[in-house]
Amino acid sequence: MTTTVITPYKNLRVESRGPVAVLSIHRPEVLNALNRETLAEIEDFARRFLADPEQQALIVTGSGQKSFISGADINELAVLDPRGAEEISRFGQRVLDRLEQAPKLVIAAINGYAFGGGCELALACHLRLASDNAVMGLPEVSLGIIPGYGGTQRLPRLVGPARALELMASARRVKADEAERIGLVNRVVPQDQLLPEAEKLALAVLKNGPLAVAAVLEVVGRGMQMPLADGLRLESSLFGILAASEDMHEGLKAFLEKRVAQYRRR
Repeated sequence: MTTTVITPYKNLRVESRGPVAVLSIHRPEVLNALNRETLAEIEDFARRFLADPEQQALIVTGSGQKSFISGADINELAVLDPRGAEEISRFGQRVLDRLEQAPKLVIAAINGYAFGGGCELALACHLRLASDNAVMGLPEVSLGIIPGYGGTQRLPRLVGPARALELMASARRVKADEAERIGLVNRVVPQDQLLPEAEKLALAVLKNGPLAVAAVLEVVGRGMQMPLADGLRLESSLFGILAASEDMHEGLKAFLEKRVAQYRRR
């Protein structure tokens, strides 16, 4: 598959691999730490990605082999007053919300360190693959603060409140094998296979009905924030909407005719 490298950003590297975009956080001098400028670039990229009909899935990773994202930029945090701290927290939350709520698949390919804001970004992705050298955690309490980009809410939803509280309150880091065991990542792969496996996963998803994939991302994402009864109503509503689509009829017809479906996103 042809790879096109696009670099309109200072702290990001963007590649286009057919229908899959690869976004690499590129601040190697600080182990890819997130600062305000990088968050703004991610937000701009997300807007462009979501508007591009040719790009249907996104892989987020970190440049190099040592670090996915080492956390928020400590130099920026050190000079924040209370108002500035709340503002940057809300800004980071907004950027990560955009990834989490995307109607296109977003996969975190976690290579190495994923601490603080880096772990929070991974939590906002729909799926997470980790290299065998990955280490993850939300250790903010060891600095006298708490996670500010959604980690206090997303981690309990993913691994359960008791385990999440233990990890955050103790500032404990977890290695890749434990992260997989507790459900923090979907699976662990050798480091040299991380991006190929993430791309393979993305392409496997993209073989399916695109309207249905977008709907399942929505119903799971929104459903996690609803009472069960409301989530079930949303499921029924989307089920009904899809039943009126050409894609559903094409999918059923292709199954009966034992051929590959030709979906048209309508």
